Amino acid sequence: GMDGASPAAGPAGLSAYVAVSQLLGLTLLATTGAWLGRYRGGVAWHGHLQFNVHPLCMVLGMVFLQGDALLVYRVFRHEAKSSTKALHALLHGLALLIALVGIVAVFESHRSKGIPDMYSLHSWCGMAAFVLYLLQWLLGCGFFLLPRASFSLRSRYKPQHVFFGIALFALSITACLLGITEMLLFNISDSYSRFVPEGVLANTLGVLLVAFGLVVGYVLTRDDWKRPPLAEELALSMDFKTLTEGESPGGGS
Repeated sequence: GMDGASPAAGPAGLSAYVAVSQLLGLTLLATTGAWLGRYRGGVAWHGHLQFNVHPLCMVLGMVFLQGDALLVYRVFRHEAKSSTKALHALLHGLALLIALVGIVAVFESHRSKGIPDMYSLHSWCGMAAFVLYLLQWLLGCGFFLLPRASFSLRSRYKPQHVFFGIALFALSITACLLGITEMLLFNISDSYSRFVPEGVLANTLGVLLVAFGLVVGYVLTRDDWKRPPLAEELALSMDFKTLTEGESPGGGS
């Protein structure tokens, strides 16, 4: 049975799902690059191609890296909690930085072309996702990474942190889908309905985004795939609880 499995092995099926998620994630990035390169002239920081930095950065940061940051606790199941936590925060931080570059690119591109900002549903959802993601990251660092919060405060905040982590990932993918649709309607509205290659490729990118989100979401919500606390963590949290809250491990205070 499973008892014979080495402790380093993850539960059955987990590694397959994680592998599929990474394959989808890399395909996502390649498809985004192919769309921008083949049909939108490529990517450049200066000039008329600056806008294209935006979709590339958003897919890389707010979808791929954010998804991978969420998976860290499932993948690194037997490493020290502190290093797993640091990697989780680092990947989210990197995602935020890349997304910020993408946001600067779209504002600068709009300014140089005289296009108004922040009027579309895509921009509202996208900006909400970014601002809330930044807030989530700052709160996460404050509560969990820098040992500032008490044990009881952390355990009270953790369910919210977990829920909003998944919710913001879903919102980020939604904003990308709206952005893809907007880009197609701006650029090929006259030919989109004739199944032109660019429309089909961009639609495929949208389907890949949804698939990546679903696979990552499935891994995150499987209870039996959650990271088991290591023996020393359990002992430490019991001692810590007793120290900070004056409770005896038996439950009486």
